[in-house]
Amino acid sequence: MAARTGKEFLDRLSRSRPTVHIQGETLTGSVQDHPAFRNVVRSYAELYDLQHAPEHKDVLTYPSPTTGEPVATSFLTPRTPEDLARRRGAFKVWADHSLGMLGRTGDYLNSSLMALASAADWFGQADPAFGENIRRYYEKVREEDLLCTHTLIPPQANRAVAGTGQGGGRLAARIVREDDNGVVVRGARMLATIAPFADEMLVFPSTVLRGTPEDKPYSYAFAIPNDTKGLRYIAREPLDHDRPRHDHPLGSRFEESDAVVIFDDVHVPYERCFVLGEPELCNGFYAQTSSVVHMAHQVVTRTTAKTEYILGLVSLLTEAIGIEQFQHVQQDVAEVITTLETLRAFLRAAEADAEVNEYGVLTPAFAPLNAARNLYPKLYQRFPEILRKLGASGLMATPTEADVTGPAAADIEAYLQSATLSGADRVKLFRLVWDTCISAFSGRQALYEYYFFGDPVRMAGAYVQSYDREPYKARVRAFLDRA
Repeated sequence: MAARTGKEFLDRLSRSRPTVHIQGETLTGSVQDHPAFRNVVRSYAELYDLQHAPEHKDVLTYPSPTTGEPVATSFLTPRTPEDLARRRGAFKVWADHSLGMLGRTGDYLNSSLMALASAADWFGQADPAFGENIRRYYEKVREEDLLCTHTLIPPQANRAVAGTGQGGGRLAARIVREDDNGVVVRGARMLATIAPFADEMLVFPSTVLRGTPEDKPYSYAFAIPNDTKGLRYIAREPLDHDRPRHDHPLGSRFEESDAVVIFDDVHVPYERCFVLGEPELCNGFYAQTSSVVHMAHQVVTRTTAKTEYILGLVSLLTEAIGIEQFQHVQQDVAEVITTLETLRAFLRAAEADAEVNEYGVLTPAFAPLNAARNLYPKLYQRFPEILRKLGASGLMATPTEADVTGPAAADIEAYLQSATLSGADRVKLFRLVWDTCISAFSGRQALYEYYFFGDPVRMAGAYVQSYDREPYKARVRAFLDRA
């Protein structure tokens, strides 16, 4: 199978039967038909259809190195600057289609798997079989164009103790026994976005492990089908309220479910394991393989697309109600522009300074991407605030589509018009602004961006510890010595 179409994605999903608990019920039919998932599932299907659209297929696909059939560009192992640019171009097409609102599109983890498979020898340190496992798994996902999600962190029952110590060590997912064919996992993990409709679940390391014998049961990396026996998902309340797209233009398209993952003695075959009982390898999982760099390359491309959307939306808003001539409004618009150009500069610098890593993969420079992933969680919080300030009371009274076409139509046309828009068009624009800065969907987006790569405070600490400041300290010492 080569790059999938939307129909092929939906057909496979119709045959999957993951165990999903949502709003007091256990899903019994196809995920794609449930009101909580059917709209976002179709948005994902649109992404797969883009792989076959004449204007995009040459960007979104490349010939498989094993079959020659077209496969997704996000699996491409970059060897040249042109390869990196091609990957970014593919990321951007998908991100533009969702205005950057879909955070777990397949290209994110495809990029990770590409890097991990390229570093197969690193996995082979513990057992050569693990290196072969990650290489074969990457090829499987590439050739079948599977949609993967992942789960990383333990439940947060008591933040005062390590994840492995939650609930006396009984809450976090852990290996409870081994047999001749694999391992058995019991416990829980968070936070699996799109889990109910993904094809595969990647259970990867996240927090720093201490390397003690007690940490070994929590030290693993593996992948399993989404409907594996014993695997259960507790999905949060959906933010797609099954309302018309006019009224919830973002939530009715891009509401990615988040779920807690329960492992009820899930059996994982050895051929699907990549790390077992090796805390040090788990701690180096992302950095030593360059996986985090290629994932960040995709993320900064997506957040660039998202910021472009915010800039377009802010500009239409200020134009519609005639406020852009005011200097404080221009200051807010300039802040969005500055964020956009900063992200673009980070991407350009990362690609311009790319180097071949020890596994032969041309890898973007991490310093600018790392700066972006430390900045954006904070910068994005300003966007809803700016939209709320500029939209002001107009966002408090936004009629629905039924009002626009119903008995109030004449009043809406007369009294809700703007400087540049009719009443109906102004309401449509303000519904979009509302769904970007006030709705439950927008609140989840802000939280999601804030914690995308983890706790920003811990990230800042890691950033400081990893950054080489010695040259700058030496320069200041040299200046003092001249005094």
